[in-house]
Amino acid sequence: MQQVQAIVARRQGEPVELVTINVPDPGPGEAVVAVQACGVCHTDLHYREGGINDEFPFLLGHEAAGVVEAVGPDVTSVAPGDFVVLNWRAVCGQCRACERGEPQYCFATHNATQRMTLADGPDAGAELSPALGIGAFAEKTLVAAGQCTKVDPAARPAAVGLLGCGVMAGLGAAINTGGVTRGKSVAVIGCGGVGVAAIAGSALAGAHTIIAVDIDAKKLEKAKALGATHTVDSSQTDPVAAIQELTGGFGADVVIEAVGRPETYRQAFYARDLAGTVVLVGVPTPDMTIPDIPLIDVFGRGGSLKSSWYGDCLPSRDFPMLVDLYRQGRLDLDAFVTEEIALRDVEAAFAKMHDGNVLRSVVVL
Repeated sequence: MQQVQAIVARRQGEPVELVTINVPDPGPGEAVVAVQACGVCHTDLHYREGGINDEFPFLLGHEAAGVVEAVGPDVTSVAPGDFVVLNWRAVCGQCRACERGEPQYCFATHNATQRMTLADGPDAGAELSPALGIGAFAEKTLVAAGQCTKVDPAARPAAVGLLGCGVMAGLGAAINTGGVTRGKSVAVIGCGGVGVAAIAGSALAGAHTIIAVDIDAKKLEKAKALGATHTVDSSQTDPVAAIQELTGGFGADVVIEAVGRPETYRQAFYARDLAGTVVLVGVPTPDMTIPDIPLIDVFGRGGSLKSSWYGDCLPSRDFPMLVDLYRQGRLDLDAFVTEEIALRDVEAAFAKMHDGNVLRSVVVL
């Protein structure tokens, strides 16, 4: 057992706190990781606001890279000293998805068995719920060994750690879920971190036309820098008409919705070409419903309507490949790092994120 500093959300809607926590020694199937960098993601804010569940207190942070410090007695996949990106898809190898050869859809991903706890205060000893089973706004964290993916140790932790969630979600929505390939046309609605990553993924895959749609001029500029060939300010023009005009009147082959709202999903549905693909990667709230889309339009337009879970990634396959592309200068992960901050600055980073002023604030330890 050791004690480290960490960021915890004790109660719904209240500012996060920098506190001391207890990190157990790793047991069977577990690893302790010394965190080097962790991105501030919207999902962490959702946890703080009670939008995921009410299992407070939460140990926030999940988009991280670091070095394995210790492993449990039966762990062979990683060893102390390995540089890893943490993931929240530790595949089980035994569920129906894994058995049919589709581990990227694993339905029984696992986390560490032991719980980290609060070390002091009136609720000392209280078990912490780690965000997405990781909890990496901490100097060290306890995870399942399968949540550690070894990558090139020469890579910048602040950049490659972002593959742990948002950047992978966007890249994967384009390449894995959307099946973007050379020559295809792509439209991305919503150019936050995930949407811009989808644009970068589309460019990496060789898409011919890549249309970025947002209401924020700064976000559209960032999208253009990362591969968008055209931009559409949807506060000034109808995005469906604009996307159709930019694709010969037909609509895009793949439309990626990275907002998670009914109105933007409807735009995505009608902005795709016949037999095209819509990918929903923006996360809706539980009360949202699909907008009024006639069933005859669903049938008559053909194609596919897909949801993208974590970019349909397989960390052991995708993380090392993407880190190699980053090291070769073919994938600019550094562009997603708006600022580097300390653990104590997480609450301020939430405010910046809410105001749309950053792609990612990254905690560096």
